[in-house]
Amino acid sequence: MRTLALTAAALLTPLVAAAPVHADSTRWVHSCAAPTRADTATCNALRVVGGSAGAFAAQQGYGPADLRSAYGLPADGGAGTTIAVVDAYDNPKAEADLGVYRSHYGLPACTTAGGCFRKVDQRGGNRIPRGDTSWAGETALDLAMVSAIAPRAKLLLVEADSASVSDLGTAVNTAVSLGAKYVSISWGAPENSNAATYDKSYFTHPGVVIAVASGDAGYGVNFPASSPHVTAVGGTTLRRDSSARGWSESVWSTTSTEGTASGCSGRLPKPAWQTDSGCPRRTVADVAAVADPATGVAVYQTYGGNGWYVYGGTSASAPIIAATYALAGAPPSGSSPASFPYAHPAALNDVTVGSTATCNPAYLCTAGTGYDGPTGLGTPAGVAAFRG
Repeated sequence: MRTLALTAAALLTPLVAAAPVHADSTRWVHSCAAPTRADTATCNALRVVGGSAGAFAAQQGYGPADLRSAYGLPADGGAGTTIAVVDAYDNPKAEADLGVYRSHYGLPACTTAGGCFRKVDQRGGNRIPRGDTSWAGETALDLAMVSAIAPRAKLLLVEADSASVSDLGTAVNTAVSLGAKYVSISWGAPENSNAATYDKSYFTHPGVVIAVASGDAGYGVNFPASSPHVTAVGGTTLRRDSSARGWSESVWSTTSTEGTASGCSGRLPKPAWQTDSGCPRRTVADVAAVADPATGVAVYQTYGGNGWYVYGGTSASAPIIAATYALAGAPPSGSSPASFPYAHPAALNDVTVGSTATCNPAYLCTAGTGYDGPTGLGTPAGVAAFRG
């Protein structure tokens, strides 16, 4: 079952200016504003708000069964794992809205009372930050996608005091200290001279999966996706077709300034397990999943919204990948989980169509057989590629 999104008139809060209208008259807005200060992150969530009324009414979001079908994943996985979602500010409706999403799709309840859901501040305590309706959409999207893929997992929501990289990084450290072996990050900032320091302080956690959205601004590199210690997740356009798989994927690209981010880091070293020859430093991305808002996912949101919406952006693909790792089993102690897909490339759906720009070498922005920047080694085809 796929859920209809509500009309844009239902919005409770203004969002960032809409992107150009898509070919099918669907349009969307950035849930979070672009950062105005250095070392401040923005979320990578895009919310569909419609084009013409008819086209908008027909726009539907993929639900859990669709995503599991597309990626060959089991229907009832995640038991015994804890997946952390790290975002800025508070979504006071996060648990309640997640309950509606899970109930609608027949997923088991995940509540604080039942011991499945936990929300903490960036220090692991109860000094929850102020609410923010823009980041609330990001949080709702992240929790929905983790639930869709790993419905039996426990969920840990860590809310940073602000969108500064240092506050969000502190929240990542807290998530790991509280026992999460899988962390979903759907935000990023321009890579700058502080990247190496931040990487060492907040994102170097051997034996822990940290799945990071590559970004939504097309060709170019963001941090922490460029960290050699995380799994950088690109985005695709996902459509049903008549193939044996039943689905096809291409690089997500809407305009020259909107689509899945990729490229060569200007600051951070290349990890030993990454061997592409056209970038002497860290290359983004490693793997990918659906991110195109025109083929987006269903999310239920009432803080900053009035119910069901369709979302996209690499904010959707990152939690999908974090949860897929959780289905594959715990990473070995001291391991680099980002390296796992490189040992099992045949266990992924290779995305070979689409580009986001013209670049040199071309694979950094154009899909092709084997590794490419926009989609890495490909998208999940079961869980084998995500085991250590």
